[in-house]
Amino acid sequence: MALLPELQPLLDEAARRHGVPGAAAAVGVGGELAEAATGVVNRDTGVETTHDSVFQIGSVTKVWTAALVMQLVGEGLVDLDAPVRRYLPEFGVLDPAASEAVTVRQLLAHTGGFDGDLFEDTGRGDDAVGRLVAFMRTNARQVAPPGALFSYCNSGYVALGALAARLRGGTWEASLRRHVIAPLGVRHMALYAEEAVLFRAAAGHIGAAGKLFARWQLPQSNAPAGSTPSAAMRELVRFGRMFLADGVAEDGTRILPAGTFAAMCEPQATLPDLGARAAYGWGLGLMLFDWDGVPVVGHDGSTPGQRTCWRMVPDRDVVVAITTNGGDAPAMIDEVLDAVLAATAGITVPARPTPPASPAPATPLTGRFASPAAVFEVRPADDGLEVTYTPVGDVKDDESRTMRYVPLDAGPVLVGVERDEGVHPLITFLQDGRYLYNTRAIPRA
Repeated sequence: MALLPELQPLLDEAARRHGVPGAAAAVGVGGELAEAATGVVNRDTGVETTHDSVFQIGSVTKVWTAALVMQLVGEGLVDLDAPVRRYLPEFGVLDPAASEAVTVRQLLAHTGGFDGDLFEDTGRGDDAVGRLVAFMRTNARQVAPPGALFSYCNSGYVALGALAARLRGGTWEASLRRHVIAPLGVRHMALYAEEAVLFRAAAGHIGAAGKLFARWQLPQSNAPAGSTPSAAMRELVRFGRMFLADGVAEDGTRILPAGTFAAMCEPQATLPDLGARAAYGWGLGLMLFDWDGVPVVGHDGSTPGQRTCWRMVPDRDVVVAITTNGGDAPAMIDEVLDAVLAATAGITVPARPTPPASPAPATPLTGRFASPAAVFEVRPADDGLEVTYTPVGDVKDDESRTMRYVPLDAGPVLVGVERDEGVHPLITFLQDGRYLYNTRAIPRA
């Protein structure tokens, strides 16, 4: 495999170019594994990044939670189209009708229609996830009817984690360890901070100066959605190989029923268009891409100062996992991922959109759009729109900022004129300006 001797210099150079303190990558092609690591896991301590360093994987965790749920589906204990309340009676949101109607399938596909970014810290006890589910009943607004609109929803995956724990007995963490982590043979993975310190654990660095993010672990209440797990990239490759082997681990242990991976790759929701590089759809826990005419699936994850990208190319037997702990992480990940998929799968990944030289005037729009985690103030400005973003709540890794967006070509997508973490951000508006969309459908306040 041509990539094997090239992965290390590729990662070294990309991290240097994009100001990333530390990064790691693992690539699986058939039975081969290539690994690379560069930089430091923590600038304050100077500890070197190694192949077995654990980074916070953020929302890549959601696929692990989805695997737990799909095991239950395969055993006949869960019906995807049954209301969540059949299995988790305490589930609910502010809207009584939606509370009764939201299904397991809708939670897996982010189409439940309620506020997704509820990051309430409910403590470190075994009841942390259950307390967040209870918090949802009086705090999760319904922003669209169930099944009507895709909007990325962390809270929905917290509910799925609580559902799996209820049916298995014990906590989400214990269920994941017993039914996925241990039978898969995973060794370099932590679900708690006190486990992560047994490994070479990465810390997040934020802002242009790469300042160490002071809080290492996010609230345990959101663990099934990705707030707490850390893993080495080789373990994400191991996880991906299980899917590509139709649910069978490397030692022959069956983790998922046959046919489950194919079912998870079936589109459940079509996403608003944010360019050819972005996911076009969502399956049962998986992001769906069509790159160069080749199906690609996976998930992204982030916590303050850390990012992970995980991709599988089923037709080419390729799994890629890349992680960083600061700097212009999206740009660095793009550079490495594009080169890896070109070398291993023969795929040319579409480039991210950039602002046109002479943008068309934007449709004037003024409004305030709000979620529990952020507020966006939108106003017309210089043939485009000016958007002021203000994070809300205790868990935030940046400050309020204002960016000008201009139309991308003649379509409804707008692209940021300036780069953010090395890439130009994209937004669009749905339903005649009722929602600002950036993977979340954020309602007009």
